[in-house]
Amino acid sequence: MFVLGIDPGLTRCGYGLVARQGQRLRAVTAGVVATDAGDPLPERLARLQGELRALVAELEPAVVAVERVFFQVNARTAMSVGQASGLALAAAAAAGCQVVQYTANEVKQAVTGYGAAPKEQVQRMVAAQLGLAERPRPADAADALALAVCHHAMAPLRARLAAAGEGPGR
Repeated sequence: MFVLGIDPGLTRCGYGLVARQGQRLRAVTAGVVATDAGDPLPERLARLQGELRALVAELEPAVVAVERVFFQVNARTAMSVGQASGLALAAAAAAGCQVVQYTANEVKQAVTGYGAAPKEQVQRMVAAQLGLAERPRPADAADALALAVCHHAMAPLRARLAAAGEGPGR
């Protein structure tokens, strides 16, 4: 199963594709879609939308896992992350992918076993679980890989809950 993690952001939107091969997870690709902060907002959103659509079409993931903005101190940051998140959700849904969302704490819990783990610990665990020689970089791509790893860990539970009629949104 191919899972594309997306760490939404308007300036830097991280992505990471993780495949399961038997019991092993493998990073297929990771990177960042960047927009210039000096460009007008509509142009930045259009560029990000086009890049996300192209990415989903090229990588053909079964599932797209997007970070859910749970809490944000800075309202301006929350707005731009929300806009980028909406574009990611729409691109995945339009391509017919299953779409899931996880908060940062849910990702940390699934990847490290501790919901308040620091970013460096999450990156080390992602590297270990994917068999990478070093922590993935940049941080946005590492966070996207963590989202994909989280979904691989949570998918069996989500499937059991859905089968029992107790899935998310019920």
